Amino acid sequence: MANMRRATTGVALAASMALLAACSSGGAEEGSSADPTTGGGDGMEPVTLTWWHNGVAGDSGENSLGDYWDQVAADYTADHPNVTIEIEQIQNEDLQRTRIPTALQSGDAPDLFQQWGGGEMAAQAEAGYLMDLSDTLAETIDGLGGGVAPWQVDGVTYGLPFQFAAEGVWYRKSLFEEAGIDTPPTTMDELNDAVQKLKDADIVPIAVGAADKWPAAHWWYNFALQSCSQDVVASMGSFDFSDQCWIDAGTQLEDFLGTEPFQPQFTSTVAQTGATSSAGMVANGDAAMELMGQWNYFVYEGFTDGSDEAIAALHEDLGWFPMPGISGGAGDPSAAMGGGDGFSCYVDAPAECADFLAYIVSDDVQRGYAEAVGGLPVNPAATDAVTDPVLQQIAQATSDAAYVQLWLDTDLGPNVGGALNDAITNVFNGTGDAQGVVNALIAAAATA
Repeated sequence: MANMRRATTGVALAASMALLAACSSGGAEEGSSADPTTGGGDGMEPVTLTWWHNGVAGDSGENSLGDYWDQVAADYTADHPNVTIEIEQIQNEDLQRTRIPTALQSGDAPDLFQQWGGGEMAAQAEAGYLMDLSDTLAETIDGLGGGVAPWQVDGVTYGLPFQFAAEGVWYRKSLFEEAGIDTPPTTMDELNDAVQKLKDADIVPIAVGAADKWPAAHWWYNFALQSCSQDVVASMGSFDFSDQCWIDAGTQLEDFLGTEPFQPQFTSTVAQTGATSSAGMVANGDAAMELMGQWNYFVYEGFTDGSDEAIAALHEDLGWFPMPGISGGAGDPSAAMGGGDGFSCYVDAPAECADFLAYIVSDDVQRGYAEAVGGLPVNPAATDAVTDPVLQQIAQATSDAAYVQLWLDTDLGPNVGGALNDAITNVFNGTGDAQGVVNALIAAAATA
């Protein structure tokens, strides 16, 4: 099979503006909805769909994404009595790095599975693992607009997202107040000042789940986005890492690590599992900040007792701000890292897989996603359901960004992206440096 183009995906501002406009107007214009296709019903042959996703319930089990997906499946099968959906909830790291690759390579893959888009998806499509949804779901794809771009390769759609947003820094307002920090940082100098004030108040400034690698790598990603122009970032699609800005990103990370902003033993801390995870530290008030995507809102909720009072108290004390800009780099200070979650159908899945996927991103299901778990739906017709002030702020920041760059490891694909994360983690644990990250990228690209 011919090699597919692995183009770096920057989601255009226009797509983000469509999201914000829908939030502001209380709904999308007529004809913009992504309604499901029609399928299933009485008298049809029985069909069983297997569905793997990362919506694992938190400690409380309340308002979890897993619970919501259970309800979505139940509602769909009620309207399609010939369809049975067998769900497996799998922790994110196991799902993305082990279970899905192994299942695809073995030929025993689930019909519907979590998909992050970009180069990782392009590699799966090139290997012939994914169903082409372009014609079957053409109307749905048109309704979703530019947010589908990371789930497309050379104009072919191999998956659909259900959420997409820029990442930023979550923080505890009470800990900022205790440390004398009046306003969220907007520049790296201000972030460094906040880190010092928190340390002076004996508060862990920032939690990071470096044991999972990608949370640590996201710091380098953001330094690279600020150091490199958009054109240079786009050149990653051809595996060109010759620009000095890639070295600069690593140097900025080394300088930041030198301020000791993270918790002790951060290299052995995981991101989301258990009270000592980086998410657990922020949720429990043991750290002031964490760089993470919008999904962490409901991850944090999982560390409460699940009561309305506890969740409301957590929300009251949680704040969010965009990754601070860096002066002097070639990148636009308002550019943002981001990404989302979606699903792909296995190439040999029943036709009902595509129909169910269209249902997942339909107006009412996307609206329920926003209401039930605090997600930011990709469907413009559902953004009227985003009423939480913090989530509205994230939507605003996504719209204000010059462009939103897909996670670099996802965009580069599993081999090069994995090598990048490994090399950045080495910088975190003191066994690597700025040049080593670039060397790892070049070496991995040579064998891709």
